[in-house]
Amino acid sequence: MQYVSTRGGGEPVGFVTASLAGLAPDGGLFTPVTYPQLKRPDGGWSYNEIATHILSAFAGDDLPRTTVEELVAKAYASFSHESVAPLFQVGANRWLMELHHGPTLAFKDVAMQVIGQLYDHALSERGERLTVLCATSGDTGGAAAAAFAGLDSVDVIILHPYGRISPIQRRFMTSTGASNIHNLALDGDFDACQAIVKSLFATDRDALKLSGVNSINWTRIAAQSVYFAAAQAALGKDTDIRFIVPTGNFGDALAAYVAARCGLLSGLDVLTAVNANRAMVDLIHHGQMHRTAAKATHSPAMDIAVPSNAERLMFEVMDRDGEAVKGVYDRFTQAGDVDLPQTAVGRLGCTGIKAVSIDDEATAEEMRTLYAETGTLQCPHTAVASYAARHAPRDGVDVILATAHAAKFPETVEALTGKVPPLPERSEAYLAKGEVFERLPADVAAVRTYIHNHVVKA
Repeated sequence: MQYVSTRGGGEPVGFVTASLAGLAPDGGLFTPVTYPQLKRPDGGWSYNEIATHILSAFAGDDLPRTTVEELVAKAYASFSHESVAPLFQVGANRWLMELHHGPTLAFKDVAMQVIGQLYDHALSERGERLTVLCATSGDTGGAAAAAFAGLDSVDVIILHPYGRISPIQRRFMTSTGASNIHNLALDGDFDACQAIVKSLFATDRDALKLSGVNSINWTRIAAQSVYFAAAQAALGKDTDIRFIVPTGNFGDALAAYVAARCGLLSGLDVLTAVNANRAMVDLIHHGQMHRTAAKATHSPAMDIAVPSNAERLMFEVMDRDGEAVKGVYDRFTQAGDVDLPQTAVGRLGCTGIKAVSIDDEATAEEMRTLYAETGTLQCPHTAVASYAARHAPRDGVDVILATAHAAKFPETVEALTGKVPPLPERSEAYLAKGEVFERLPADVAAVRTYIHNHVVKA
């Protein structure tokens, strides 16, 4: 399998090279030259078997199937549920797909644990060391810290927006005790953190030996496509399923698109549910991109105004024309507003992906309703998607992504429901550990200096 940049620069690269690079050299995102057409699993397949089936196809000749099988087994050994992403019924033809059984209680673990194992394997074989630079709106940072803590071949620099993530989210990043994990709390929002990551990749990639594991990394998307295929297999490989995806950076919704392109779903019907940050609604339904400051909401991991993975979808609806995609992002960088070509807007409407914005009041209402109906407390991000599903009924089966455990947002959950979500016993050790992080301005030079002083010179 070969991978190219969404912005048309450079030559095609293999799976491992694309994964270790994270961001393409021209600032675009790696995407496969072609999508493999795969046998659709059925209910007799285990999650690990489905993951090996899909990831082996995306790895191609870069990794033997037996190696992929071993990496997958190691990645999911720490999960508290053997099914990795079990389904929990919450109504007639309505299911939650629980993605929070990993070490940091969020869906990011499902892909990040695979990436950690892949990096450890590939870098050990190459005799190389990399610095992973990661911006997070809450969950990616913790998942990266858990996946890479203590690895000899990787340093991790995590940028998070100071005061805009929950204390539990922060602790999963800052309490590993591992010397190769570095946490920087920046005075800005997630988009400012992400912009610094992209700027350093553009100017310092080689000097700092940078790699990225945000959802810009193709392996994240490939690994996340697995749980869509697993849900399809569990509910019947020909069952009509609508996936309702709470989204900020559009990675999960893009992973559903990828699963469908590979023939792993009965069709593509995805409703992306965003909070007051309406970027995906504006893009999918109006073909518009606007530079705005992210608004703080009850669902902070989705407080994103510039969803990176939208670029991969744009690449597809713009005839895979890298120059055209580059032109859109160049105009966006210069003007802060851009309209897609009308042909691309029309194709966006035919992808099977829709978007809806859910406000904080509706989110709170849904959290209370879910508790009354099921006796379970759900995180605010899950509630955004559940509300969207409830208020857009259809024939067929709905699968709602439950992207994080409610205990990651105890203050918000208690304030909105009057109930305190218990932290799983396996996570209590984090509360007893000391935190290590440094507060910095949201400034490229400040982050560059930190990396030079604490990683390059170490």
